[in-house]
Amino acid sequence: MAGSHRAPRGGGRAAAREARRQKARKRNQTIAAGVAVVVLVGGGGVAALNAFGGDETPGANSGATDDKSADTNMLGDAKVLLDAATAKPLGATGAWAITKTADGSSAPERSFVCQSQRFADPAGQRTWVRTFQNSATKDTAVQYVEVSNDKAAAAKAYTSIVGWLSACSTPQVRLASSYVTTGVGERGVLAVFGQPTGGKTKYKSVAVAVAGQATMVLEHDTIAGTPPKPEPVLAAATAGLKRICAQTGGCGTGAPLAKPGLLPTTEAPGFMAPVDLPVLSGIDKPWVSSGGTKTGSGTGCEKINLKTAKATKSSTLTYVTPEAKVPTEFGLDDMVADFASTAAATSFVTQVRKNVDGCEKSVSNAKVESTGNVSTSVIKGESWRASYDTGGGKTFTYRIGIASLGDKAVYVLFPVLKGLDISDTAFNETLTRAAERSATYK
Repeated sequence: MAGSHRAPRGGGRAAAREARRQKARKRNQTIAAGVAVVVLVGGGGVAALNAFGGDETPGANSGATDDKSADTNMLGDAKVLLDAATAKPLGATGAWAITKTADGSSAPERSFVCQSQRFADPAGQRTWVRTFQNSATKDTAVQYVEVSNDKAAAAKAYTSIVGWLSACSTPQVRLASSYVTTGVGERGVLAVFGQPTGGKTKYKSVAVAVAGQATMVLEHDTIAGTPPKPEPVLAAATAGLKRICAQTGGCGTGAPLAKPGLLPTTEAPGFMAPVDLPVLSGIDKPWVSSGGTKTGSGTGCEKINLKTAKATKSSTLTYVTPEAKVPTEFGLDDMVADFASTAAATSFVTQVRKNVDGCEKSVSNAKVESTGNVSTSVIKGESWRASYDTGGGKTFTYRIGIASLGDKAVYVLFPVLKGLDISDTAFNETLTRAAERSATYK
């Protein structure tokens, strides 16, 4: 095939990634050293207690000391928790049974996915943890309830737990979908996390809600081919909150609803949270953002030119796994560009799609295959797998994605390395999430 020959700058890209990896490693260590303070920003007194080690004080949250509430017997009996009958909405097949009930003094260090510490409100009155199992499906569930001394403390506990989910750094766990709930307590969220297990995916559907002085988490774990719908956990959470808010107040009004909505993130506005990124079987360390570099023209096929496209602003963020044993080239780049109009963003994406689709005719050493289209009511885009034969037996391969959402455009780049690749579906899910997150770019 006639045309120009342009080899990607593998060495330069590797050096840049290594520099960002070192920066991310230092950042990750800093976060790890002060994780409680960082994760619990907005948690007020909770953050201060965590900063000075107050979260693990023996006997904390046992329900025996420092009660400030006039009603120290609030939710004092485990009968307020879900039982086998009221857990039924979690799964119509089989029967649910209670496997264990623990109070604050015997609660485990970790009860639900992404939980960062034993208690969200270490100074609270009491904590209940009840676990369930379905004898037929082998699904499991856990209900976690914390009772704070007042509504303000409960609101902080709720914010802390949502922050744990948003900033989840549990390796090989990805946020599959999330919702904002209404009619379940005073406010709430519902998130579905996916965790690959032996060729299958274990999904953890987690509902969090606050009602008066109580904060409740309900998690349902199941193995499935696709992410579970929110309705089963929403129904069970509603049943659980009715019992709780009868004592605490804060019952939700209106029919329980779960509306799609992304969990908040501490990353720069418009960019993905680490928990949004794909899971690789060979990596058991979390993703970390490390800052980015100025967006170039791409790997060779894309021919990106933001100036010609008249982008008003653009930024790039790179994600790496600094603690994992991977080549320096490993990582994922996420570029977000803002345009003056939806038409301008769409035009830019359309041009890049044409460039990559026709790349083999203009770049002699390129081999390109489309790996799918991204299409929702508001997102349009495409992904490819592009390889460049640079001679001497060396080939550089990349996954490339471009998509638009309103007046924003996103470009995602992932180098394919030996033993470090993701599926077409996983990459397209990442491209879609990048586009969804871009809505807040400023």
